[in-house]
Amino acid sequence: MLKQTLMVFALLAMLPFLVVAAPLATVQVRAAGNTETVTADGVVEAVRQTVLAAQVSGAIVELRVKVGDSVTAGQVLARIDARAAGQTAAASQAQVQAARAGLDVSAKDFNRQKQLFQKGFISQAALDQADAVYKAAEAQVDAQIAQAGASQTQTDFFTLRAPYAGIVSEVAVVQGDMALPGRPILTLYDPAAMRVTATFPQSVKVTAGNAPLIQIELTGSGLATITPTRATQLPVADPNTHTIQVRLDLPATTRSATPGMFARVSMPVPAAADTGRVFVAKSAIVRRTEMTGVYVVDSAGKASLRQVRLGRATNDVVELLSGVSVGERVATDPQAAAKAR
Repeated sequence: MLKQTLMVFALLAMLPFLVVAAPLATVQVRAAGNTETVTADGVVEAVRQTVLAAQVSGAIVELRVKVGDSVTAGQVLARIDARAAGQTAAASQAQVQAARAGLDVSAKDFNRQKQLFQKGFISQAALDQADAVYKAAEAQVDAQIAQAGASQTQTDFFTLRAPYAGIVSEVAVVQGDMALPGRPILTLYDPAAMRVTATFPQSVKVTAGNAPLIQIELTGSGLATITPTRATQLPVADPNTHTIQVRLDLPATTRSATPGMFARVSMPVPAAADTGRVFVAKSAIVRRTEMTGVYVVDSAGKASLRQVRLGRATNDVVELLSGVSVGERVATDPQAAAKAR
């Protein structure tokens, strides 16, 4: 019995030395592939966005919409006091009626003068005089009709209508404000025609064929990634930042996108033809004060901290400019590697 008890105590004493440490999780340093993903920040814009302004002066007597309202094409949005314009239009119509009455008198007089001329009671000069009066009356009627049309058109300026179906995004006035020519009253946009404008490095080339490969994430929209229907690169570059702008048309069904929303755009592009470029997961990077490194694990499973120089980061990987070679393995959990050394 004593012998068995001593054996148990001996095994318990040796137990810490019998525990085998779990192997470190590692990832292999890889070379640059045929493509890499470039990300850029963008903003949602409306393809059709209109600032409706007043064309005439007057007090705003009616405002029928507010921010967020959906409107149809031709719907009345606001009215400006048009009493003076309405009276001017009425006066023009009265002048048209007066001119037409004068034309009737001139036409009857001209017909009488023709009959008298045929019977030889008046001269040719008298007939020509009656013809001139009749034609002047006709011209006067045409002029008054044009003037009345202009007055009516001027009256229509006092009613603000929606040029197309859309959503009111801003109302810059309140009822009772004074409208002035050129002063914005409200802003309207078409939710069926939206796009994302993103800024990329000028080294990136975007064509119509890139559209199916591009992925757009709209922050706060609750949507998964969106594929644009068309991609257009603007033909100019910013000389200060050396960047280009790319416009990405969103599908018409993307109703949750609103102007001003933040968007993140990801696009695969051909990798640079440099076989020396290597990449590693961001989780493997160790930062200690002024030193940046990774734990390199050899074939025996031993980890050693090695200083590296980082390049550009893309998504979940980062480029290593120096310190490691392609094929070496680095620990993905730096804390576990530090304990296992």
